[in-house]
Amino acid sequence: MEKYEQLLISLRRVIRAIDIHSRQLNKLSGLTGPQLMVIQKIDQLDAPLAKQIAQEINLSAATVTTIIDRLENRGMVIRTRSETDKRKVHLSLSDAGKTLLNSAPKPLQEHFIMRYQNLEEWEQSQLLSAVERIATMMDANEIDAAPVLYVGQIQVEEQSQ
Repeated sequence: MEKYEQLLISLRRVIRAIDIHSRQLNKLSGLTGPQLMVIQKIDQLDAPLAKQIAQEINLSAATVTTIIDRLENRGMVIRTRSETDKRKVHLSLSDAGKTLLNSAPKPLQEHFIMRYQNLEEWEQSQLLSAVERIATMMDANEIDAAPVLYVGQIQVEEQSQ
């Protein structure tokens, strides 16, 4: 087997692993990866604004707003208008949102990050360089992406649910 075939097989395995985990997350919790990330950030931050969540997880404000709309419709997130500045709307988790967060599986990237950080510094740099080169070779280095392992277009997927 040619080396490029082995590389393509490895890339396909990564894509499949992300897809399988995304489906399991949705099946077990009813959440997508991006929804789980939003809920986690709302829980971690003190009454954040949607734009703060967007900055924290590197997604557009419009995408995060769409995710929050869906979570609010499901009774997971509460929006509260600021008393001091009526233009600001703060976010918090409802009891149902907290319960769901506590029972939800961890996102795939948390497992990956832990293993990546256990590597030697030189090995981390080598992997980063190789994957950045692959992204460039696939003309994907200009594609906007968040540090979330999720298959599909985040905003399109959110709108179809």
